Amino acid sequence: MTRVKICGIRQKIHALAAAEAGADFIGLIFAPSQRQVTPVQAAKIAAAVKQSGHATEIVGVFVNMPATEVNKIADDCHLDRVQLSGDEPWEYCCEINKPLIKAVRVNRRQSLQEIREVLANGASVLAHQKHVYLLDSRVKGKFGGTGMTFNWSLARQVAEHFPVIIAGGLTPENVARAIRMVAPWGVDTSSGVEVDGVKHVARIRAFIEAVRRIDANQR
Repeated sequence: MTRVKICGIRQKIHALAAAEAGADFIGLIFAPSQRQVTPVQAAKIAAAVKQSGHATEIVGVFVNMPATEVNKIADDCHLDRVQLSGDEPWEYCCEINKPLIKAVRVNRRQSLQEIREVLANGASVLAHQKHVYLLDSRVKGKFGGTGMTFNWSLARQVAEHFPVIIAGGLTPENVARAIRMVAPWGVDTSSGVEVDGVKHVARIRAFIEAVRRIDANQR
């Protein structure tokens, strides 16, 4: 089954809609962003999802923040996982107490071998820590939320060897094609389920339904 992460949630109504539709993960962004939430907001959203009884996990997204601060926010907000989307080295990742999602940004000039070496190094350092990788497009000055796709055929060859979530430009309209091409551990969307910069319940549901449909067809 392909895991689904709906990222950049800022309101309880959208978090609950994603959980009810079957999202595996909801992403709350603590880094400077138009989708940033405060720890107080995050704690309220996390509490609402957990009280709903759905199995959806809450992921906190951080960028280049001190590990002690990340761990404190993760505990205070009852996060299930931590996603690091900055330039954090693998050794820093070992300081995080929660299961980890490490974002790796891919540019068009990188070879398959280069990406594999990066992830293999991470796998070695994080051998005793639960983790997966998130592949996203590299855009100068941005640490995610670019809305831009990257080379999915390259991602497939990476996904054959490592558990990867693919992000960047995924929408209800193209996510099935991405899954067919890549066969990833998971998929991640944010702007792809928004209308005019705001999460849209119908698009959240459509995205998750598209993933579940292609999963069912590929059994």
